[in-house]
Amino acid sequence: MTNCLRLARCYSGAVCGVGARAVEIEVCASGGVPQFTIVGLPDTAVKEAKDRVSTAISNSGYPNLESSVTVNLAPADVRKEGPLYDLPIAVALLTAAGKARCPDLDEWGIVGELALSGAVRRVRGVLSIVLEMRRLGKKGILVPAENAEEASVVNGISVYPVSSLHEAVDFLEGKSSLRPVFADLTRLVSAGRDTGDDFADVKGQFTAKRAIEVAVAGGHNLLMVGPPGTGKTMLARRIPSILPPMSVEEALEVTRIHSVAGELKAAQSLVVHRPFRSPHHTASPIGLLGGGSRPVPGEVSLAHRGVLFLDEMPEFSRTALEVLRQPLEDGHVGITRAAASCEYPSEFMLVAAMNPCPCGYWGDPRHQCRCSSRKRMEYRNRISGPLLDRIDLQIEVAPVTYEELAELPPGESSASIRERVIRAREIQRRRFADDPDVFCNADMRSRDVARYCRLDKAAQSMLRDRLTELDLSARAYDRVLKVARTVADLEGHETVQVEDVDAAAGWRALDRSYWS
Repeated sequence: MTNCLRLARCYSGAVCGVGARAVEIEVCASGGVPQFTIVGLPDTAVKEAKDRVSTAISNSGYPNLESSVTVNLAPADVRKEGPLYDLPIAVALLTAAGKARCPDLDEWGIVGELALSGAVRRVRGVLSIVLEMRRLGKKGILVPAENAEEASVVNGISVYPVSSLHEAVDFLEGKSSLRPVFADLTRLVSAGRDTGDDFADVKGQFTAKRAIEVAVAGGHNLLMVGPPGTGKTMLARRIPSILPPMSVEEALEVTRIHSVAGELKAAQSLVVHRPFRSPHHTASPIGLLGGGSRPVPGEVSLAHRGVLFLDEMPEFSRTALEVLRQPLEDGHVGITRAAASCEYPSEFMLVAAMNPCPCGYWGDPRHQCRCSSRKRMEYRNRISGPLLDRIDLQIEVAPVTYEELAELPPGESSASIRERVIRAREIQRRRFADDPDVFCNADMRSRDVARYCRLDKAAQSMLRDRLTELDLSARAYDRVLKVARTVADLEGHETVQVEDVDAAAGWRALDRSYWS
């Protein structure tokens, strides 16, 4: 380093999908006409960093920098987006200009947006960047204080929260001491296991509650059809109360997605409840799938390891519904743009609700349907056959009578149902212990179905008769077997029994009675 050319370097990260790539930030300060140039494929927010950084440095008490400054963000072929490079650029610039002495700056990761006052603001995607800095073996990372809880869940790297540019520089110069933050992941996950609304509040609807239990136990997709006021939405919103608790690994997976999407609250360190996403029916395909000019996860990824609930399913646009087919089948979403491509995980349980016709009262003994048969069919056909084929359980939710509401005692509690679900999931966890790609019965591939869903002659005959009667596809055949395997797990059957197959096939009857 010479008097006329001074260099400084530190590291940050660029979010790619739900992961991150390391970004090396090089700052060169030299004599000449004062100017500030940022290169390395920056977007508008990064280019504007020169104004934020210059003003923040002045307002933090440092002397004006009469230098020609060049900032290089490497690798140059990766697009840099957002204001998260403000703090590392400012620290490296002060070091290169000789206004700060940070001797081992290149051993640190730094991330944060700067206010004009020099305060450090929170950014999104911090969790992924901290994981990348740990992979690189950095001695520590400086993050905005508001992101400290989120970043603290990563073990193996020291995370230091900073509130201002001055605080960050003083720490790196050794003039002040900051205490790293740590989180007890096991305690956090255990503490967050609440139940929410309870199925005990639901009177009657025994068939629907049984189908929901099976769907949750195996991670299967579910469609509820019934007139308005039958409790479809009430049932769906109680599903989180019987979902099995997340493991630490699942919680980290989900938290990374929500961090990248900017969905984490300031004091939130970990997503400890399985997601339950309920987008409005006006949601666009990009809103559901993800993407945009600056790609972010969509609802299908925010529902990863949880539930995506589509209320009034036929009211969603046909295009929006059709984009669900690929993530339902593959468990991930690929977003491809001219500049780059990324991938988001999307292993979720789809729960949908709909009326039987546009007016809602077809088949309701208490109300007269005003729809023609043509209108009813047009309404139902907004859900395509291929999408319907991917929904494992399809049930009718009938109106509850006054006598049931007045005389029936409270229903079975969510805690009791959840115990059975957890036992069934534990059976599946042991079954698929050697296969990291299969978490539950719904994830089974064809070879897994052939291995774990073997039928005796009586069960084979039952399945053949039911599939012929319902005229179901080859995909539906596999899905019926998966549901039958889940029923067997709940009942404690070592092998799939005739009654398990009969129940699973019965939950596909609407496939033909409503859409034939």
